[in-house]
Amino acid sequence: MALAVGSLAPDFTLSSKYPEGIKQVHLKEELAQNNVVLLFFPMAFTPVCTQEMCTMTASINEYAQLQAKVFGISVDNPFAQEAWAKHEGIKIPLLSDLNKVVCKAYDVLLPGLIGIGDVAARAVYLIDRNQQIRYVEVTPTPLELPSFERLKDALKTVASQ
Repeated sequence: MALAVGSLAPDFTLSSKYPEGIKQVHLKEELAQNNVVLLFFPMAFTPVCTQEMCTMTASINEYAQLQAKVFGISVDNPFAQEAWAKHEGIKIPLLSDLNKVVCKAYDVLLPGLIGIGDVAARAVYLIDRNQQIRYVEVTPTPLELPSFERLKDALKTVASQ
């Protein structure tokens, strides 16, 4: 079961591949500047995950206007994430939870997906600058996308406070 709205979001540091190399992304540092949207997704190079990240890329300016920075998180390594992002034109930062620590902390680890192994469930967390979880959605199956409209509504509420 996902973490509850109103609870404190677990802090983390994850790796991301940037053109200049591997960069460490710290949740608390990001929250000092913006609200944060975490999009947990099962794995790179899959159709539904590609659709989700491309949809978010197309709306990235709208999320920025709502004072939010969006990150995708999967258990893929940062090099696979980078190759996928380049191939698909994904512009949001992708964070590697290769050791599945953050997926476990946010209670969104999906065990044994189609015989491949443990991956992130498809889930969304909106975390405000006080590190409080303000919106959570875990889709019933990895084949379903989250409600981007409900996420935007939650962001509008957070941004207006």
